[in-house]
Amino acid sequence: MSIFTLYDKSKLVEESKALPGRLDAIFYPDIHFVTKKSYNELNLNELQVLQFGMGCFWGAEKFFWELPEVEFTSVGYASGYTPNATYEEVCSGQTGHNEVVQVIFSPEKISLDDILKVFWENHDPTQGMRQGYDIGTQYRSGLYVTNQKQMEQAQETKKAYEAILVKSGFKPITTEIKEIKNFFFAEEYHQQYLAKNPGGYCGHGGCGIKLDLS
Repeated sequence: MSIFTLYDKSKLVEESKALPGRLDAIFYPDIHFVTKKSYNELNLNELQVLQFGMGCFWGAEKFFWELPEVEFTSVGYASGYTPNATYEEVCSGQTGHNEVVQVIFSPEKISLDDILKVFWENHDPTQGMRQGYDIGTQYRSGLYVTNQKQMEQAQETKKAYEAILVKSGFKPITTEIKEIKNFFFAEEYHQQYLAKNPGGYCGHGGCGIKLDLS
């Protein structure tokens, strides 16, 4: 019998019912396939980290690696319970994880608002536990921060964008905004997927509404 029982993937799993996972990491990054930068040579003490859930992480990562000011991008699973989960486990809906893009950047090269603008404008943050045709808790809109300033700006930009969206006929924003918790890198083949597979699935359209933060 499969460990993946039938589960309602529109609802977050309870921690007590999440899959157990494993101790060993599935993957740990080194050289970025696109930028050729080394993860292991980053000085994380001088950089900032954010994680974004925008639906399928293949297309979401591309939005950020295309920003020349961004130091490093990678994809993984976060804000759930199962340690070192596999892609199949996450897709089962029984880990609590979200598919996320981890973005590492220098605030001296690109502003936090500019990073957040890319996040808000390039997916639909009003759809709950889905993104377009991708349905399940692992596709929920999520914004995960590492410090209080990031949290405050995340909430402020959410409020500003929600006002614009509602005025334009959209539903209220459903994005969860939390501190980064339980992040695990996804398998190697997911990293920079659309650079390795140029014709691969993207599935991101956004709402077609711009966020003016000037």
